Amino acid sequence: MDTTLIIGILIVILALAFAFSNGFNDSANIVATVIGTRALTPMQAIIMAGIFEFVGAYFFGTAVAQTLGKGIINPNIIMGDKYGIVIIFATVLSAAGWNTICTILGFPISASHALIGGFVGAGMVAGGMDIVQWKNVLIIIIVLILSPVMGFVGSFVVTKITYFLARNAKPGINKLFRPLQIFSSMGFALSYGTNDAPKTMGIIVFSLIVLNLYKPLGNSFVIPLWVTIASSLSVSLGVIFGGKSVIKTIGMNIFRIRQIHGFCTQLSGAIVIYFASIFGMPVSSTHIISGGVMGTGAAERVKAVRWEQAANIFTVWLITIPSTVIVSAIIYFLLINGIKFLGW
Repeated sequence: MDTTLIIGILIVILALAFAFSNGFNDSANIVATVIGTRALTPMQAIIMAGIFEFVGAYFFGTAVAQTLGKGIINPNIIMGDKYGIVIIFATVLSAAGWNTICTILGFPISASHALIGGFVGAGMVAGGMDIVQWKNVLIIIIVLILSPVMGFVGSFVVTKITYFLARNAKPGINKLFRPLQIFSSMGFALSYGTNDAPKTMGIIVFSLIVLNLYKPLGNSFVIPLWVTIASSLSVSLGVIFGGKSVIKTIGMNIFRIRQIHGFCTQLSGAIVIYFASIFGMPVSSTHIISGGVMGTGAAERVKAVRWEQAANIFTVWLITIPSTVIVSAIIYFLLINGIKFLGW
């Protein structure tokens, strides 16, 4: 079998493993509130999330895939470099490793942060500062930083509006929020699929272009059907087998949410992610839903939010990009020198 094809297969497998780890950690974003309020059982919530995430990933656009596939490092720049594909190996290994470690420890993190840090770290070691499209990276990072703010503000406002509209309602209205929360959870899973699975699609297509195994027409960045299906399934499976410790952190440890809070959090989160996906911006669903839980809690009562837990989550968010930049750079350095030492 051709060596280039073997490398391509390995990259696809590694990227899909990352997609699984992404869904594994991010399952909390979709199901934490609906499980925390007992609107659905864990099994019902996870199956629902897996199905709607797949639908969102498969049917609703690939703008985010284009951003990740050519917006950070242009694959055409390194297409002639036989070691260019090592950038992807280093990027995905560092991002998947960070996802896995944080999931085990129960910290909800941003896979987008991890990917960008990995791309930048390996890219700079491979080709210096000029290889990175810093303008695009800066825009993406700004959007990612604003994610928890948008989640917080959106959820705070929706919660206040919901309480205002229901101010004269009878106690029986609480029964209405269970189906509303389930509906909003479906919408959140759908929007999540439009933003997270395409990140893996972008990595795979980037790799295939670098390896000269895929040649898009002109400046187009069309995602092959098999890449869309494989990426969507991998993230969905990760969601289905998701990390329980992260679900507990978001659904129970930040604020003691009720069904009205779950509805407000996931409705506002779905809207933010959907609009970001339209413009091709990879946002952090983790940041948005965590900020949303804090926002709905603050709308209820500021002191009800466990701000020390929020501070721990914020610290992990803060160190994700620097950590994956460093780790990815080290992995690239070790891989490239190991390859050259073996005479490949």
